[in-house]
Amino acid sequence: MKTKQLIILVGAMLCCAASLMAQAKPSVAILGDSYSTFKGYVQPDTNAVWYPQSDVKNNDVQDITQLWWYQFICDNGFRLSQNNSFSGATICHTGYDEADYSDRSYVTRLNNLLPADLIFVFGGTNDSWAKSPIGNYQYGGWSNRDLYQFRPAMAYLLDGILKRYPGTTVYVIINDGLTDEITTSMKTVCDHYQVKYIQLECIDKQWGHPSQKGMKQIAAQVAKAVCRQ
Repeated sequence: MKTKQLIILVGAMLCCAASLMAQAKPSVAILGDSYSTFKGYVQPDTNAVWYPQSDVKNNDVQDITQLWWYQFICDNGFRLSQNNSFSGATICHTGYDEADYSDRSYVTRLNNLLPADLIFVFGGTNDSWAKSPIGNYQYGGWSNRDLYQFRPAMAYLLDGILKRYPGTTVYVIINDGLTDEITTSMKTVCDHYQVKYIQLECIDKQWGHPSQKGMKQIAAQVAKAVCRQ
């Protein structure tokens, strides 16, 4: 075999090996809100984003590498399957000022969630801030009306993810500083479905959103829960 042919063959083999190694990395999908958005890095790309802010004084997260999920993925050997995050989205259909958020709610976007080895559900913040109706715990027989309340919607969401992607590892990330009702409800619903949750603690924020420091804290706390058990 001529030297030139050998170089081409070796190059092709290395490319194939690199591709196989990339595919071997476990995949991550995120169903989130503004905390996980970044312009150009959400899917579908019509989802509203919060990061980056035009004024660094509002929030110093200005580069995709500073996002919590980007750091988690790069530092722990994962690959991104989908970041289905939407700024301002509530888990249930009721948003701010009792507006109908069914076009962006988590229970609606569940239908656009792609499969992955690991799914993070990071939400509840806007339900807390918007004072969405809490409702009663309900684990089946949901009507569309039920999904305008937080507890039934949270249960519907986890039920849907687990049925859609059996065997997938799911983690619910719970923000710090939420109302006791929202926090307790998320943990109760997670326990019912035996879904693990990560309770964030002492996250540094600017304008209610994680700063660079806060993003590092989230990445570290998520990694501790997922990778170092």
